[in-house]
Amino acid sequence: MDDLGYSIEANLVSQAECDSLVETLSYEMHGHGRAGCRHLMSHPRIAALANDPRLLQLAKQSLGSGAVPFRATLFQKSAKANWLVVWHQDTALPLAFHQDSAEWGPWSKKAGILYAHAPGWALSRVVALRLHLDASTVENGPLRVIPASHRHGVLSDESVFETARHEEYVNCLVPRGGVLVMRPLLIHSSSKARTEAPRRVMHIEYADSLMPDKDTHLAIA
Repeated sequence: MDDLGYSIEANLVSQAECDSLVETLSYEMHGHGRAGCRHLMSHPRIAALANDPRLLQLAKQSLGSGAVPFRATLFQKSAKANWLVVWHQDTALPLAFHQDSAEWGPWSKKAGILYAHAPGWALSRVVALRLHLDASTVENGPLRVIPASHRHGVLSDESVFETARHEEYVNCLVPRGGVLVMRPLLIHSSSKARTEAPRRVMHIEYADSLMPDKDTHLAIA
């Protein structure tokens, strides 16, 4: 996975478990017609999922035995919430407190949680697991990735777009119950869906022991 920056594990979670998660998250998915929901680690069902041995084992393969979940986000594409995501890297992390360091920033707050754009050394100690509650197909706006692009480190927006213009991408087609494992610095995007079938993904991020060194303490979000 670390050579390419991503891998796909098919059929990690059963169809019945996917059904149960969809039912549990029905309010978050349908209550407001939103495209997703942030900061779900406080949800007991999602916290249990994030600490499931199957997902933890995947995270530990990339981060070592100290891997712990710290953030969970629900993404949902549908006929009512159909969006385009341009090429980018995931560089913002939730932090427990503000620190005076030129490595971190700019800073912001999202739903009361403090965020900062992180340096490369911190992002190299993070991995995301995207559990697909629906099959990801070429028709419903799958994630697109540029293999091995995480090796470039943290890039400017201009450099990201320049890389995307010259390097080939891969559509990450994942069956229902499968998990896409990816590094946050992997350059990725997604197109709008061309079908009304939903594409619901639980995106859970893990870090190496919440990175307690270098005065860096991630918030649970």
